[in-house]
Amino acid sequence: QVQLVESGGDSVQAGGSLRLSCAVSGGTRSTLCMGWFRQAPGKEREGVAGIVEGGRTAYADSVKDRFTISQDVAKNTLTLQMNNLKPEDTGMYYCAARFRCALIIALRQETYGYWGQGTQVTVSS
Repeated sequence: QVQLVESGGDSVQAGGSLRLSCAVSGGTRSTLCMGWFRQAPGKEREGVAGIVEGGRTAYADSVKDRFTISQDVAKNTLTLQMNNLKPEDTGMYYCAARFRCALIIALRQETYGYWGQGTQVTVSS
C-alpha cells in the first residue's frame, strides 16, 4: 500500500515562496505518475501540476511560470516549488500517485488511486 505524506505548508504574504514536499513509502515499485492538487474552501479540488515517467510535466494555466514540480525517484520524494504566491493560491495542497500514466491525464483527479492527507497553504495580501 502506497502512503503519501505532505509537508511544507505555511502562511506567507503575497509574492512569497514555499516549497512543498511529499514523501512516498510502502510501494513495491516506483510511482512514476504523480501530481499536486489543491482545494480552496467552497471550491472543487483542482490539478496544479503533474509529472510522469521521464520527467515530463504539466501545469494548470494559473500556476505556469510560478510553480515547478519535480520528483526524486531514488529518494521517493515529490516536490512543488511555489514562487510569487498569490492569495488565490490559498488552499489545502494534496499529492497524489499512480504507478504509470500518460501526461495528458496527469492533472485529473480520477487518474490517481493514492492520496496524501494534505498540507495547508495560506497566502495573505
